Amino acid sequence: MIISFLIIENYLYAPNHLWFIYAIYPIIWWPILMYLGEKAKTLQTALIGCASTIIYYALLNIMISPQYPWAIYPAFLVMWWPLALYHAQRKTFVAFSVTATLLISIFFIIVNVVSSPSVIWAIYPIFVTLWWPLSMYFYVYKRRMYHATIVKRM
Repeated sequence: MIISFLIIENYLYAPNHLWFIYAIYPIIWWPILMYLGEKAKTLQTALIGCASTIIYYALLNIMISPQYPWAIYPAFLVMWWPLALYHAQRKTFVAFSVTATLLISIFFIIVNVVSSPSVIWAIYPIFVTLWWPLSMYFYVYKRRMYHATIVKRM
């Protein structure tokens, strides 16, 4: 019903641009993930979902509006799904902060190169993002030092 509504709205108010096709993919994924239940929480499902989302929006980008690679934005967003799931299952939170910082840095570098190559602005958000793994490291380090001190006192 939602897809039908979007098609009708698109046809009535903006028939020259088929914008409803951008929304169909996540609307179709929604019941698929609900049907999968607990299997939706697996890394395999996340990787398949991530890859298919990137492919879908990359193809749309190439076919409909190839003048700007806007597919990098949904690709960046959907890559967090398997990344977060992988590290949450293994409880590797410091490694997650490092990997996520790399992902964010690569994203900002690509956006910088694509959108405004004559101005290097990506270093500013990258610098801010570097505090995440640094703070995670010191949090874990301080906690270990605290526990070591308690064990020594006993």
